[in-house]
Amino acid sequence: MGLPPFSGAVRNIILVSTAIFLALLLLHPFAPNIEQFIFDHGILSPDGILHHGWLWQFVTYPFMYLDPIGFLFSLLGIYFLGGAVEGQIGSKRFYGLFFGSLIIAAMAGVALSLTGRICQGQAAGSGPAANAILMVFYLLNRGAPIMLFPLPLQIPVKWIVLAVAAIESAYLIRTDFLPLGLWILLFGLGAGYLWYALFLRRGSSAGISERIYGLRNSYYRWKRRRAAKKFQVYMRKHDRNVYFDEYGNYKPPDDKPVQRVAGNRQRPLYV
Repeated sequence: MGLPPFSGAVRNIILVSTAIFLALLLLHPFAPNIEQFIFDHGILSPDGILHHGWLWQFVTYPFMYLDPIGFLFSLLGIYFLGGAVEGQIGSKRFYGLFFGSLIIAAMAGVALSLTGRICQGQAAGSGPAANAILMVFYLLNRGAPIMLFPLPLQIPVKWIVLAVAAIESAYLIRTDFLPLGLWILLFGLGAGYLWYALFLRRGSSAGISERIYGLRNSYYRWKRRRAAKKFQVYMRKHDRNVYFDEYGNYKPPDDKPVQRVAGNRQRPLYV
């Protein structure tokens, strides 16, 4: 029944989130106008991003909480699973997972809001990041059980992921697919899977690098072949023939094919 360690990136994220939450909570009775200004500019709003260009909302909305319950459950999810994930991938990658999943989920939600029928309203809180951490924990520890604190019950993490996705989908159906906040919670699970596939799976970084270098080399080979063809046309205009291989490399005259004749003698075959 021991609690996870409170350290590293998980500790910093929780401390910053708590400090901002308490500051906004204290502003409510003493300076409500300032509190409202911070919420209007910090919460995720498709209108603010698309019409006013407030792109900072992609990274500020996880620190804005509309109610204490959402604040509590989001940070509990980060605390109980974040330490295990950070221990496996390191603090730098954990920060990347936290902010990357939030940005990916928010961008997907803002894009769907352009339909005018779904993903409407505003969103706040780090719930998408908590879902992304849950997904990454499952992908890193597929057979691990999770104990539902404070109940001494161990449930396979796969069923926890399915249960979270089912509950959030049910709420989304009950609300006619309208709230932006519910959409980005589900997108958080997908963002966690995408982040794992791109940056955390073994060999994924090497595979991406190989594809990038392969595309670059293909482009250079195409440029060489194109330059070789232009050079051949130019030399033919001056009554000279030059030869290149299929990669655009120059072939000296000695490399020209030969033709066998009687007596096992060879002579160059010129075109």
